[in-house]
Amino acid sequence: MLTSKEISRYERHIQLPEIGIKGQELIKKASVLVIGAGGLGCSALQYLTAMGVGVIGIVDFDKISETNLQRQVLYNANEIGKYKVEVAVQKLSRQNPAIKFITYCTQLTNKNAIEIIKNYDIIVDGTDNFATRYIINDACWIANKPLVFGAIHKFEGQLTVFNYKKDNNTIPLNYRDMFPTSPAVAEVPNCSDLGVIGVLPGIIGTLQATEVLKIITGIGTVLAGKLLFMNSLDMEFYTFEITPDVNRKNISIEEYLSYDYGQFCISESQNQINEISCKELKELLLNNRNTLQLIDIRDQEELPKVPVLEELLIPLVEVIERVSEFDSSKKIILICKSGIRSKLAIQMLQKKFGLRNLFSLEGGITEWLKN
Repeated sequence: MLTSKEISRYERHIQLPEIGIKGQELIKKASVLVIGAGGLGCSALQYLTAMGVGVIGIVDFDKISETNLQRQVLYNANEIGKYKVEVAVQKLSRQNPAIKFITYCTQLTNKNAIEIIKNYDIIVDGTDNFATRYIINDACWIANKPLVFGAIHKFEGQLTVFNYKKDNNTIPLNYRDMFPTSPAVAEVPNCSDLGVIGVLPGIIGTLQATEVLKIITGIGTVLAGKLLFMNSLDMEFYTFEITPDVNRKNISIEEYLSYDYGQFCISESQNQINEISCKELKELLLNNRNTLQLIDIRDQEELPKVPVLEELLIPLVEVIERVSEFDSSKKIILICKSGIRSKLAIQMLQKKFGLRNLFSLEGGITEWLKN
């Protein structure tokens, strides 16, 4: 039951017919675990706290550093050197004193993850490394917990929900459906290596909180079985269907507890995405044109048009369905505006069809026109 004070506080929620008193009571009864109190976690935590989630757990063992302050908006310069979970709870408790916070100032591993995760209704992944993402994914699968996943890279963000059953006949999507094997550590630079635009984790973290709200209340359509991709430079959003692998071997709890996730992410390697420079492509067009197939994956109306590159137009949202039009005997060059969507398309095509002769035009049309 909501108190009179809570009814007043959450009035704007309650006014929405889709939520109402019943929905706000569900939010109050819910428990959510946020793993990672960095850029994604800071944003998600503030909105989960504001919306009135009854119990919020926070896992993070890191201390605040000066480089965090550009995007981790819960912290300030006076708190450098303090543990993130401690500072986060102090501030979030002032934001909403009615929330019960539980902190875990420890590194999440496959030795402690299930014991922590099993106590919560929904898990939010705000981490930034592949080993921990696999640990969280597998623990959620074993414990049967929905996992709201977010990731950021420079100017790009991704969002989806794993292990969420839409109905009894649906096989829930798993992180391993997207990444059956992990990229090698050297292939995946983090924010400290390449940087990230400060507002991006705020956007993706807020969207993660939105998915949590939808799961709790049952409103809208949960982003399960789909991947939302955002390019903040062009403010473009794309949503892709992702099909669960019916042949995926699910890990048992015995295997999980004994698995070496650190070694897995060092030794395993995702299919590499090949790129071709504009200079290399121009040379091939001049001397070996018949060995190439050029596929423009931009939308039909996107400009500018470049006649020399207009061989076949297959918008990104159609590449999976139209893969039969790919000429496997040739080197296939995928082209988009900046090279971001073409790499994403290759990632999907390699995963689903095992294609190896795909190349992304580095820098895309934008770079082509500079030369």
